[in-house]
Amino acid sequence: MKPKIGIIVCGFIENKQFVTNAYIQSVRYSGGIPLILPLVRSNPLLEEYTALCDGFLFCGGNDITPLLFGQEPQKGNGQTNISLDLFQIRLMKAVLKTKKPVFSICRGMQIFNVACGGTIYQDISLQPGKHLDHMQQSDTRSEVSHKIHVKQGTQLKKYIGSVLCVNSFHHQTLDKIGKNLVVSATASDQTAEAVEMPSHPFAIGVQWHPECMYRSCAEMRELFNHFILSASFHVKDSDA
Repeated sequence: MKPKIGIIVCGFIENKQFVTNAYIQSVRYSGGIPLILPLVRSNPLLEEYTALCDGFLFCGGNDITPLLFGQEPQKGNGQTNISLDLFQIRLMKAVLKTKKPVFSICRGMQIFNVACGGTIYQDISLQPGKHLDHMQQSDTRSEVSHKIHVKQGTQLKKYIGSVLCVNSFHHQTLDKIGKNLVVSATASDQTAEAVEMPSHPFAIGVQWHPECMYRSCAEMRELFNHFILSASFHVKDSDA
């Protein structure tokens, strides 16, 4: 049986909740069954979500409300939606308790960090030192922007190797790293490009957008494949 992957809604366009197609197709072509999980304001329904799915994909989107990581808005902070933020943070905490696989991309990685007690630089200009421009301007989102260096001994290194060129579409970066998380990849300016939870079977967040590079990059396909494979192991365990 193929694993059911809950793709958490990216955000709102007017009164419509949405998920970008690339996330859905990356799950599908990796062997998972994509299920879109919309925003709900119900603890019982969150429990239903965590029971229904075998793995969870947290997607990119807008900024997170600064009060939710103990700050007030600073210059450079972008558009936020506190209802979406609270929903995703609560769901992330519930998912992590289940030990089911969770893969978090861009904003999703920042939600991962905040859910674990971490903080965010509201704009990269607030990050100490010199930094790259992490909001690339390219014809397509599949084009690469800069290199990342993956740390030895991390789960991520098993999947994508030590050095890789990635795309980049973010203006916020991780500051304080959340409890039980480690930085598993950085850019040349020391921006955190990936985090993971070593005590978890598969809980990885990446700052770039692997779903946009799925067709062009074997390492991105490998990353999604291992996420789905980890979810498949859960299906087998639950059927045993």
